[in-house]
Amino acid sequence: MFNPLDHQGIPLERQLRNWRELDVDPIDPLAADPYTRCRIIALNGIEVEAILFSHQFARTCTDPEVKRKLAEIRYIEAQQQRVVNWLLPGVPSALETTLAYEQVAVDLTSWVARMEPDPYLQQAYEFGVLEDFDHLYRYANLFELIERRKAAKVVDDLTEVMPGRPTKAHHRHPVDNVRDPYDRTTVNPLSKLHALTIMAAEQQTMNFYMNVGPQYMEPIARQLYQEIGLIEEEHVTHYESLVDPGETWWERLVNHEYNECYLYYSFMTQESDPKVRAIWELHLNMEVEQLRIAGDLMRRYDGREPADILAPALPEPVRFEPNKEFLRNLLATQIDLTTLGAGYVREAHERFERMQQQLHGGEAPASERVIDEHRAKFGDEYRLETQGPHPVAALREEKQHV
Repeated sequence: MFNPLDHQGIPLERQLRNWRELDVDPIDPLAADPYTRCRIIALNGIEVEAILFSHQFARTCTDPEVKRKLAEIRYIEAQQQRVVNWLLPGVPSALETTLAYEQVAVDLTSWVARMEPDPYLQQAYEFGVLEDFDHLYRYANLFELIERRKAAKVVDDLTEVMPGRPTKAHHRHPVDNVRDPYDRTTVNPLSKLHALTIMAAEQQTMNFYMNVGPQYMEPIARQLYQEIGLIEEEHVTHYESLVDPGETWWERLVNHEYNECYLYYSFMTQESDPKVRAIWELHLNMEVEQLRIAGDLMRRYDGREPADILAPALPEPVRFEPNKEFLRNLLATQIDLTTLGAGYVREAHERFERMQQQLHGGEAPASERVIDEHRAKFGDEYRLETQGPHPVAALREEKQHV
């Protein structure tokens, strides 16, 4: 078992890299393992969250010495983020990258849901993943509609493409997107890592869609990004509310650094590309030192040991792997759920229906029309059903287009 608290990393003063070192070669978009791309996207989201968190911490901190130490670590995190994100090649379109983002959301959230020890938190991940699963399906139809390309070229046969909980039903009243937080004093330390990971991944997706949507000229593309981008805002609210707001800034700092160690270690152990694996290993050794500094700050300003709030060793490594049967079971049992307050119900309630009416105004949203336009042009919709017909009979299509 690997415990980053027991290891020495690269001293902070040796972590600064020059331009040549930052200018990494991107992966080959034609030859790379799709899950290598997923690991890159996931870790980019983790690094972006680390940077944004550090800025927020600095804006509330009155101690100049702490602000300077945060700035020093944050600059290294910014370099790490550039290296990670620059591993993506510039060849794919924004829409192709979007499919990869949704594959990350589907398979990472599925893995977390399978491993989550807390039933309430597990339900939150199971609920959210059925919506990202449907987003992948909508974007896959848009991909063939405007680029004449098939999503199978992006996701391979690792992730199925078919309807999830319909996107039009994701639009809920904002108060129903707020979940109950875990209790920082009793929760399993693994649950803290899961919540940070999925929150960061969804935040990255939200930011990406907010920025790339207007780059398209096709009205249906602009409208679909606008619609799903708003749902990603709902998802960030959904996941960030799981984190106990009573955690001190020092707890949050240590949790962030520990989670970065966890994910770099996890992905290093399964990475198939040796050049990418070397970057994960390098960044892990950087993060170990950043965790040590965060721990020292916690001792000095919070009066506690990092070991008091962290797991005694890193949990089982996070893995990107197919989750087809898990998702099919969720589709068969949870597709009709919506939220009410901090809980879940199967029947539409007054607040949900009022939100639907105010937003849709009785018209079909872009998520429905993109499927209609695909059927009109190709005679059917795009699906990738490798495990047989859809588990929900009402969502099966007689003619498959794969």
